[in-house]
Formats: sequence, structure tokens, C-alpha cells
Amino acid sequence: MYGNPNKNNWTWHKRRLGFAFFFLVLLLVIGGMVQWLWNTVLPEVLPAKKLTYGQALGLLILCRILFGSFRFGYRGGSAFYKNPGNVRGKWLNMTEEERAAFKEQWKKRCEQR
Repeated sequence: MYGNPNKNNWTWHKRRLGFAFFFLVLLLVIGGMVQWLWNTVLPEVLPAKKLTYGQALGLLILCRILFGSFRFGYRGGSAFYKNPGNVRGKWLNMTEEERAAFKEQWKKRCEQR
């Protein structure tokens, strides 16, 4: 259809290798930044020892596992922002009178508890 399919397949593999190489370099650079920041800041402020490069990479991976996981993109949040068609969308489409009535209903609900 658009030429040699093996050529397109090869281009796709080159892109994947390029992205993998980019993320590897990015990981190594961020590991160096973690080591540099740790070694310049923490030993001066706290009684902390200096890190080696391997320890900095391990700390980076450990923090990513404990606090950030390995997902990219949307991380969640409140239901108000997660589904605009849910509460936020309804709120934005209400008139001022409807908003006032909605607030009154919630005040009554909260006072009952």
C-alpha cells in the first residue's frame, strides 16, 4: 500500500529503540541529579552520609515505587475533577438560583449529622 511494509516495521522498531534509549539516558541523568542534590544539601543540613551513584539510583527507584508508582499520565484526584459530567459539569450548568438551592440542601444534610 504505502511501500515496503518491512521498511515501516523497521522505522517503528527504530522509534521504540529511540524512546528506550531516551528513557534510559533520562533515568541516568535524574539519578545523577539525585546524587548531586543529596550530596550538596543533606550532609550540610542533617547528619547524612554522601551517596554513591548506585545508591542514588536505588533511592530514586525506591521513592518512585513507594510514592509514585510507575504509571504515567492522569493520577486520579477528587471525583469533582475526575468526571466533569458528574458533579462539576452539573455545577457549571446550574443557574444562580439552582446553586443556592443546592447549597441549602447540603447545609441541611450536614446539620443533621
